[in-house]
Amino acid sequence: MKPSILIVNDTNRPMDAARHALEAAGYEVIDEVDSAKALLHAVSIRMPDVVIIDTNSPSRDTLEQLSVMHTEAPRPVVMFSNEADRDTIRKAVAAGVSAYIVDGLSTERLAPILEVAKAQFEQKHEMAVRLANAEQQLADRKLIEKAKGILMARKGLSEQEAFEQLRSLSMKQGQKLVDLARQLVSMADLL
Repeated sequence: MKPSILIVNDTNRPMDAARHALEAAGYEVIDEVDSAKALLHAVSIRMPDVVIIDTNSPSRDTLEQLSVMHTEAPRPVVMFSNEADRDTIRKAVAAGVSAYIVDGLSTERLAPILEVAKAQFEQKHEMAVRLANAEQQLADRKLIEKAKGILMARKGLSEQEAFEQLRSLSMKQGQKLVDLARQLVSMADLL
């Protein structure tokens, strides 16, 4: 299947040349909306692989819509703009823009720019998933340590004995160690 593109045309420029360049490069333009206000709705209905925004300068509304989209339905976003202000670029990237291209939309460079944006988006997404997993593992370890501490204090066990008791009980009950630790900590908080 061809990668699908949603175009947001926030200018009065015709997008025919860009549409033809995209199709020639193997993309399918599935929709074109004329303002960022329709962005989230269009993305949730059409589910494009990439979003292209053509704007003279991204407005605060556009950046807010992008930020919401990035949270609810993240996609690679390529923004073509005439605005080269450093603060504007930083705000656009913070809102979820994968590639911010100054000097407007150039049909000759369109396909490679899209590929770079997709690769950057995928890499950033992968890093975010790894970070979330690492944070969850750390939180799980802290919870298990707290549960061991409770057993050590209440039953006079060594750290190893407390861990063995937790592990043994989790196996008997068919529960994950962290789930048992969460229950133990909750019960201790009640008492």
